[in-house]
Amino acid sequence: MEVKPNTVVKFHYTVRDKETGEVYDSSYQRGEPLEVVIGVNQIIPGLEKRLIGLKKGDEAVIEVPAVEAYGAKDPELIQALPREYFQGIELEKGLPLQMRTPEGDIIYLTVVDFDDKTVTVDMNHPLAGRDLVFEVKIEDVKPLEGEKS
Repeated sequence: MEVKPNTVVKFHYTVRDKETGEVYDSSYQRGEPLEVVIGVNQIIPGLEKRLIGLKKGDEAVIEVPAVEAYGAKDPELIQALPREYFQGIELEKGLPLQMRTPEGDIIYLTVVDFDDKTVTVDMNHPLAGRDLVFEVKIEDVKPLEGEKS
């Protein structure tokens, strides 16, 4: 059976930065393949689209441009916030943080710079603006429960 919408796919992957080769994540480190349903946006769109047509046992190197992964870096998501928002936190450049909005949502950010009055943070996804390369191995493909194969 080949990968198509409404199939459950188990696959191992390693994802790298296309430009630097830096490995960002790998299912092999956890020992278990990732299992997703195709067609319901459980993984980035560029990877999902390029898995279509693969079969159990297939291995592929898949390039996903930033716009089909985590999007372009949005300069409006880099902002200077008052230092008092960060009381009790030992700041350093590159420090990943989570903050809760007044509405209760959690946002993820990275410290870009700081001084006595402000902390500049980047609220873009850490992989925004990055072209990615996935090395995948399809371990299993089956119909979604209730779907015909």
